[in-house]
Amino acid sequence: MTTYFSYLPSKLQDELKKTAEAIVAPGKGILAVDEANDGIGKLLAAVNLNNTEENRRRYRQLLFTADDALAENISAVILFDETVYQKTDDGVPFIKVLQQKGIIPGIKVDRDVVPLFLSEDEVTTQGLDDLAKRCAAYKEAGCRFAKWRCPLKIGTNTPSVRAIYDTAQILARYASICQSQGLVPIVEPDVLLDGDHDIIRTQKVTEIVLAAVYKALNDHHVFLEGTLLKPNMVTPGQACPKRNTPEEIAVATVTALLRGVPAAVPGIAFLSGGQSEEEATLNLNAINRTGLKTPWVLTFSYGRALQASVWKVWAGKDENVGRAQAELLKRTKANGMASLGKYGGESISSAAGYASNFNKDYKY
Repeated sequence: MTTYFSYLPSKLQDELKKTAEAIVAPGKGILAVDEANDGIGKLLAAVNLNNTEENRRRYRQLLFTADDALAENISAVILFDETVYQKTDDGVPFIKVLQQKGIIPGIKVDRDVVPLFLSEDEVTTQGLDDLAKRCAAYKEAGCRFAKWRCPLKIGTNTPSVRAIYDTAQILARYASICQSQGLVPIVEPDVLLDGDHDIIRTQKVTEIVLAAVYKALNDHHVFLEGTLLKPNMVTPGQACPKRNTPEEIAVATVTALLRGVPAAVPGIAFLSGGQSEEEATLNLNAINRTGLKTPWVLTFSYGRALQASVWKVWAGKDENVGRAQAELLKRTKANGMASLGKYGGESISSAAGYASNFNKDYKY
C-alpha cells in the first residue's frame, strides 16, 4: 500500500484510489441510470406507461439483468435513491445483482438545481445539508462512489464569475464530504449544449470552469487520486450553425483538459450531454486517438447515449426485453471500444443511431 500525503487516513486513501481506478479500467465505462422520478416519468410516458414505482423498477431490472457480458464494458452504474433499495422479480436486490456481475454500484447525491438568486437564468445545485449522513447510509447499502452534477449555461453574459465560483465551491464541499464517508466522488461540472456559441467559446468556458473547480478541490484538501471527473466534451452549442468534426472536438476537449485537470486524477468519464448515441461514441473514439499525451484514462459515463435505443426497442413491453437488452450490450460494446480508440462504426443502431438526445434545460 502506497501512502500519499493527505489529510485522509492511509487505509481510506488506498480504498478510494482502488475504487476510482477500478471504475476507469481499460475498455470500461459507467452506465448512468440516475434519472429522478420526474425524469424517468417522461421516458415512461413516451412508451405509454404510467410513472409508477413498479414501472420504474421494471425498466431498471431490464438493464441490470442483461447478460453478464454487460460487465465486459461497464465497470460501474450510477443509481437513483429509489433504485438502491429495489429488487428483481425474484427478490434479489439490484445492488447485489450488480455486485455479482463485478459492477460497482454508485449513487447520485445532488438534489437537482434551483435558481441562483439575482442571476441571468443561472442555477445552483442543492443537497449539501445532510450529505454526510446520506453518504454513510449509501456506503452501508453497498455503494462505493457518488456523483454530483452542477450545470452551467453559456450565454452572452454567462456563466458569470459568481456561478462558476458557486459551482467550484459546491463540488469541492461535496467531494470532501463523500471522501470522509468512504465514497469516491465523481465531480461533474456540466457546461451545457444549450446555445448558439461556437466550439472556441465552449473551450474557453470549460477551461475556466475546470481551473476554478480544481482550485477549490485543492483548497478543500480533496484527495485527487480518489476522485474522478465527469465533464462535458468541448462541442459547439446545439444551435450553432457551424458543426465540427469528431477530430476537431477531440483536440479541443483534450486541450482543455490538459490545461485544467491535474495528472493525479485517475480518470475522466465524459457525459454525453444530449449528443446522439453515435455522436457520443464517435467523439469519444476520436478523443482517444488524438495522439496528444494524456495522463488519465478517458472513458464514458453515459445515460441517454447508452439507453435511447433501449427505450425505443423495449417500448414498455415484456416481450421486447431480450431485444432491448441486446441493444444495450451493443451500445456498451461500442463505447468500450471507443474508450480504447478502436471503434469503427460497427454498432450503429437502426433504433436510435444519429437521433439527437438534446433537451433544452435538461434535468435528470
